[in-house]
Amino acid sequence: MTGGKVERRRSLFPDFDSWFSREFPGLPGWRPATAAHSIPVEVTSGDGVYVLRAELPGMDPDNDITITAADDLITVSAEHSESTEDKDHSEFRYGSFRRTVRLPAVITTDDVEASYADGILTIRVPMPDERIASVRTIPVKRTGKTAEGAAS
Repeated sequence: MTGGKVERRRSLFPDFDSWFSREFPGLPGWRPATAAHSIPVEVTSGDGVYVLRAELPGMDPDNDITITAADDLITVSAEHSESTEDKDHSEFRYGSFRRTVRLPAVITTDDVEASYADGILTIRVPMPDERIASVRTIPVKRTGKTAEGAAS
């Protein structure tokens, strides 16, 4: 699948999915204590690399952002702490943020690179080398005994 377009996947239940990724309807600011905010991402591919871009404004990349890569998954986790100053109004999001993106193929984690500028985290993942598919016909051997006297 190297060099191919990344398939845009949509949830079978998009309203249900977005319902739980935001504040609980009718209760502004309510979220389960263990819930992590979803991180908006976009994934592109070309020139032998997947590029994942994630919106993470106001983060300190040295202290707030963690990226893990395993098999065909890239996971971005972040923590944004609220400032202690008094506010009259705030629509900023604070707390835990996490997003896992499945890529179309298993990747080599050694060459994954990340950078952060202007609130955008950019992760570059080299596409794996194309594997040559081999086809082989497997002979089926008869096991067991045939009935005596049966014609062969």
